[in-house]
Amino acid sequence: MKKWIGLIVLLLILGACSNAGGKGKETKTNEEPDTEVASNTNKDHEAEKADESKEANKDSEDQQAENKDSEKKTPEPEYQINENWFFKPIDDANPKVALLTFDDAPDEHAVQMAETLKKFNAPAIFFVNGHFINTPEGKEKLKKIHEMGFMIGNHTETHSSLPSLTKEEQKKEIVALNDKIEKIIGERPKFFRAPFGENTDYSKKLAAEENMLIMNWTYGYDWNKEYMDADKIADIMVNTPLLANGSNLLMHDRDWTAKALPRIIKGLRNKGYELLDPHLIKTP
Repeated sequence: MKKWIGLIVLLLILGACSNAGGKGKETKTNEEPDTEVASNTNKDHEAEKADESKEANKDSEDQQAENKDSEKKTPEPEYQINENWFFKPIDDANPKVALLTFDDAPDEHAVQMAETLKKFNAPAIFFVNGHFINTPEGKEKLKKIHEMGFMIGNHTETHSSLPSLTKEEQKKEIVALNDKIEKIIGERPKFFRAPFGENTDYSKKLAAEENMLIMNWTYGYDWNKEYMDADKIADIMVNTPLLANGSNLLMHDRDWTAKALPRIIKGLRNKGYELLDPHLIKTP
């Protein structure tokens, strides 16, 4: 009997030891993660972020270099204006060219005209009057025309006859308008056209100081009553005997001219004329 009691006690002791061993193993499996592994993971993330930062900086540097290259690609002048307002090749450029210009912009039709020109890939200069860009709407029109790639010229603030003005008034008409245009589009005009083609010695001096090329015209018709019609102005602008190599065509921001513009562009090209890019004109 004593032997059986001793055997039972021995079995109970062995069972308790077995449970204690199990608990020890269970505790070990719940230990904290290895700190060395966590540290390596953080280093990998930091390295990835550094690589991303380097790549972003490289992209920014490449973009800056591309912008500088674009600035350097300003075309060399190929044409210069003569005393009769025609454009002559400087070297071996095509002599059979015609320049399109539009005064009194941006009034009611200038943006539409710019869109037509853009559609036909036809370059031009828009000569601006300051009183058309005194409102937010006018400023927005000027921005749109410029953003479409067209050069902007100075046509004075109020379209007054310059010989009738004092020097102070002429300066306000010309230089103050350049300031206004620059605030809107970020650059000053390179071309100046006096209202009615009436320059003065002082306006010529101001244009030179502002590095603007004075530009009148060789022919134009759309302000004459008999040509205030789309069919008639389209015909005369292309078939006039005044059309010649280097012609400097004057038109205006007018309804009839806007309607005739596609036919004028096509008519000039059908006669073999290349429409002159103003960027190729030599300026001061």
